[in-house]
Amino acid sequence: MPINYLRGLTSPARTDSANRRLGRSLAFVAGGINAGGFLAVGQYTSHMSGIVSALADNLALGDLLLVFAGFASLLAFLTGAMTSSLLINWGRSHRLHSEYAMPLLLEAGLLLGFGILGSNLENHRLLFVPTTVVLLCYVMGLQNAMITKISKAEIRTTHVTGIVTDIGIELGRLCYWRMAQSKPADHPGGADTPPALNRKKFTLLTSLLLMFFIGGLIGALGFKHIGFTATIPLAATLFLLAIVPLIDDLTRHPHLPQ
Repeated sequence: MPINYLRGLTSPARTDSANRRLGRSLAFVAGGINAGGFLAVGQYTSHMSGIVSALADNLALGDLLLVFAGFASLLAFLTGAMTSSLLINWGRSHRLHSEYAMPLLLEAGLLLGFGILGSNLENHRLLFVPTTVVLLCYVMGLQNAMITKISKAEIRTTHVTGIVTDIGIELGRLCYWRMAQSKPADHPGGADTPPALNRKKFTLLTSLLLMFFIGGLIGALGFKHIGFTATIPLAATLFLLAIVPLIDDLTRHPHLPQ
C-alpha cells in the first residue's frame, strides 16, 4: 500500500473516506478476534450486552464464580476503552502524529503475544480461559473507543447490533418514501416526505456488517485449522494500519515536555 494511504488511515487530520476505510479494516479485525476467541474459550467478547445479561442471570442463580468472571470481563472492556482514551488524549496534547495509532499498536502487541503464547497456555485451562476472556474484552474496548473517538461516534466496529439497527432504520425510510411517492401530493404523507435513503450511510453500514462477517469467517476458519497463530495476521494488519504515523513521530522528533 502507498505510504500516504497508510498515513491517512490513522493520521490526526481526518476525512470521511479515511474513517470509512479504517472502520472497515477494524470491523474485519474485530470479527476475526470475536469468532476466533469464541472457538478458543467458548465466549464472545465484543458485546457487553450479553456479558451484563449473563452477569445478572448468574447473580440471580447464585453462581458467584461466574458473576466475578462477568464483572472482570466488563471491567476489562471498560479499562480498554479508558486506555484508548488516555493514549489518544496524551498523544493529542503532545501533538503526535500517532495519537490514534497508539491504541492500535497496543492492540497489535497484545494479539501478537496471545497468538504466540496461546498454544503453550492452552494446557492450563483453569488459568488460560479467564485470562483470555479478560484480554480479549480489553482489546475490544481498546479498539471500539479508538474508532468511536476518531469518527466522532459515527462508526463502531466491535459489535453489530447498532449497525443492524441503523440499516433497518434506513430501509424503513426507503420503504416509507416509496409509499409516499405513490400517493397524490395532496394526500396526507404524499408531500414533504423525508429523503428516501442516506446512501453514503447505508453503504458504510452494510460494508461494516459485511467486513465483520468476513473477518469472523476467516478468523474461525483460521483458528480451526492453525490454532492460536491465526491471531498473528490480525496483529500484523493492525500494525500495518498504525506504523506510518509512529515512524513520522520518530523521524520528526516532536516536542515533548521534559
